[in-house]
Amino acid sequence: MEKRINILETEPGATKAMYGLQGYIEKSTLTKTHQELIKIRASQINGCTYCIDMHTKDALKHGETIQRIVLLNAWREVNDLYTKEERVILALTETVTLISQEGIPSDLYKEASETFEENYLAQIIMAIVTINSWNRIAISGLFQPAE
Repeated sequence: MEKRINILETEPGATKAMYGLQGYIEKSTLTKTHQELIKIRASQINGCTYCIDMHTKDALKHGETIQRIVLLNAWREVNDLYTKEERVILALTETVTLISQEGIPSDLYKEASETFEENYLAQIIMAIVTINSWNRIAISGLFQPAE
């Protein structure tokens, strides 16, 4: 396999900053379920096998079901498997991850702001930003899933 830079080893200052951001997310009021749904869905969109593997395992440890994980990339097609709040989070995860395509549509932002209080919404967006950063680090370095 092609050898690429491991930013986490090469730039300890950047690594410390990323772990600081991750620590903020972990200490936030976001539920573990919301955190893991964000991480898995963004990683699916970005094609980050390392993060899909890691966060799927983490979600299972936190009580997520195999069915919900397997169907996550088709969440819009599944009735009653994801809550209204989870559907809003997944829609936000997709639009923020693919933000260059259309930004965040006003109707989605309105629904999110009506569903979540302001701090929780800010934490959702920061969780999405954080996993997208981790995905880019892992993909750039060709990180591979653990065996």
